[in-house]
Amino acid sequence: MSQSQVVIKPSEPTSGKHPKALYVLFFTEMWERFAYYLMVGILFLYMTDTTTGGKGFSGKIGADIVGSFIALVYLTPFIGGLIADRYLGYVKSIFIGGSLMAAGYLGLSIPGDTAMFVSLALIIVGNGFFKPNISTLLGNIYNREDLKPLKDNAYNIFYMGINIGAFVCNFVAAYLRNAYGWGYAFAAAGVGLIIGMIILAGAMKDKDIKEADVRKPVQAEDMPLSKIFTTVFLPAIITAIIGWFVPTEVLGAPIMGTQANDAFIFACLPIIAFYISLWVRAKGQDKKGIGVLLFIFAIGIAFWTIYNQNSTGLTLWAEKHTDRVASPTTAKITGAIFPMQKVTDTPRLVNKLDQYMREVKDDSGKVIQEMGPDPYFVNVPKDQWPNGKEVKLTNTELFQSINPLFIVLLTLFFVPFFSWLRKRGKEPTTMSKFGMALFISGLSALVMVFAILSVPSIYTHKASAIWLWLTYFVFTISEIFLSPMGLSLVSKLAPARLTALMMGGWFLSTSIGGKVAGVMTSFWDDFTDKKMFFMILVVAAFIGGILIYSRIKTLNQVVKDKTGSH
Repeated sequence: MSQSQVVIKPSEPTSGKHPKALYVLFFTEMWERFAYYLMVGILFLYMTDTTTGGKGFSGKIGADIVGSFIALVYLTPFIGGLIADRYLGYVKSIFIGGSLMAAGYLGLSIPGDTAMFVSLALIIVGNGFFKPNISTLLGNIYNREDLKPLKDNAYNIFYMGINIGAFVCNFVAAYLRNAYGWGYAFAAAGVGLIIGMIILAGAMKDKDIKEADVRKPVQAEDMPLSKIFTTVFLPAIITAIIGWFVPTEVLGAPIMGTQANDAFIFACLPIIAFYISLWVRAKGQDKKGIGVLLFIFAIGIAFWTIYNQNSTGLTLWAEKHTDRVASPTTAKITGAIFPMQKVTDTPRLVNKLDQYMREVKDDSGKVIQEMGPDPYFVNVPKDQWPNGKEVKLTNTELFQSINPLFIVLLTLFFVPFFSWLRKRGKEPTTMSKFGMALFISGLSALVMVFAILSVPSIYTHKASAIWLWLTYFVFTISEIFLSPMGLSLVSKLAPARLTALMMGGWFLSTSIGGKVAGVMTSFWDDFTDKKMFFMILVVAAFIGGILIYSRIKTLNQVVKDKTGSH
């Protein structure tokens, strides 16, 4: 769920007392991640819902909006981190970001498309100020000499807070949208973030937080923000505008399905060209370090595309193609705790038509009502319909709690396992872990191919929920192999004057992966053979793994030359 995990090194002492500031930031981040994952966990469902007050958009439009949102959310931390570093400081940036996001989450509870898009924009900008700076603040606290030995341990504790928030939020979302509606669920995200801000505000007198909230003077070798804007962001804005209008005007239709997709792809082109130019102009070890990072960024897109299926493709699969009928025991236990989602095959009055509903006309041909069974039953054999009885379902968003649950459980295994290997000199190198992560993430997509093969047809039958548990289990292993080291590797290989820019490259890779995930999901209905949807992910991830291992000796040598270790 996070890109900030740090694995404890056994050679470093981890005894001693953590400062109070760690727990302040732990609970602040826990509530912020609670809010974010609650919102993003139900966003696609809200966009496409036609039965309980959602937007009623098509799956294509819903996936496009969610993919664009995820893409932009991962771009803004780059500029937000730079502004905090040089001008605002970290605490002020965190409060600005938290306030904007809280307003955005609360705004999503307001009806109307304008309120929705303004709210999403507030969350995107707010995340840019919040996400990079709370982790940096924690790192600054543990740069103190007496706390350095506890730094890795502190990040692991901090990371657990992230995943506690990500695990719990989906249950809150399910309860509120079942009992009261979508607006209350989104508002809960805003309330959660406000609680996090109150916790941080209550600790403003803490000495450790005050000392860690520093601004870095611009160094001679630093690239000014004005130059970053003119060479990176301004060209991106211009090409985005071109991408929005030109393909549609010249070709008669967008190249990538929608104008938003075209605009995003066009905007990425000058940014990618800028990063390539950094490599072309660099010399010596700097050139090698930048080259390795750009290589990893490019290959990482495949990983992040699979990662972001969590909020796009796998959410769609859980909603439409997973058997979510709760067993009598589960329904009884869960129903006693909070209201469950309930559906029936009895025709119902609705406000909007979707592809599964039919028009009912009187003798004159006038439409008198629009009705149909709940869309859940579209791919359920009719002999399994409840014949007018109410059926209780497991909420779709609850499946998104599987990943943080496995992260907590598997981290408890892999941290000591890597420590055991390290002591014996057999721990895989950083680059080997990246390669393994690509192959394992590909295997997680392959699991979904078998999920499709497990039923006669996904158009007539739903697959078992066990397939989602299995794909998340496999993917979480790949996440533990790759995500912990990403930002750390950037800080080690990037030239000092370009560290922030190369951090932006890591986020760009993540952003493009999020957008590709949304684009792919928007074309879900166009895949006649649904297995091909997941096979594309399998092949892309496997190619990435092969490319890494084809250059593994060179990659390991560059890392060793720059850092002194693999």
